Amino acid sequence: MSGGEELLRSRGLRVTRPRLAVLDVLSAGGHLEVDEITRRVRERLDSVSTQAVYDVLGALSRAGLSRRIEPAGSPARYEARAGDNHHHVVCRGCGEIADIDCAVGEKPCLDPNIAHGFEVDEAEVTFWGLCPTCQARRSADD
Repeated sequence: MSGGEELLRSRGLRVTRPRLAVLDVLSAGGHLEVDEITRRVRERLDSVSTQAVYDVLGALSRAGLSRRIEPAGSPARYEARAGDNHHHVVCRGCGEIADIDCAVGEKPCLDPNIAHGFEVDEAEVTFWGLCPTCQARRSADD
């Protein structure tokens, strides 16, 4: 049994070729849009609909095997890193996204000064700026 099969079964999900293919694509890393995931899955399988990929991503996200992020002004992206409380930095120039860990040893983002009665278990923080490539491009244009 493959690692993907074990992972799916451990979360109570049926093992299907599309689910295994999407898991494989996500495990390669990155913050991928559905179109890119679909393209890569189609390289592995004869055919799969975009809707099927959306369905798989929804199931994987609900099971805690993937994470959906949606930076302002961008389409939804998916990543395999789920279950921890990491954050993201997004380049305003090219849209590149990178992971940023929460503060080491503590999670101050999970302790808001007013939670309005909510039990907070996750915080979604997005940092914005320019990646090194876009900084260099900006410097060259000056």
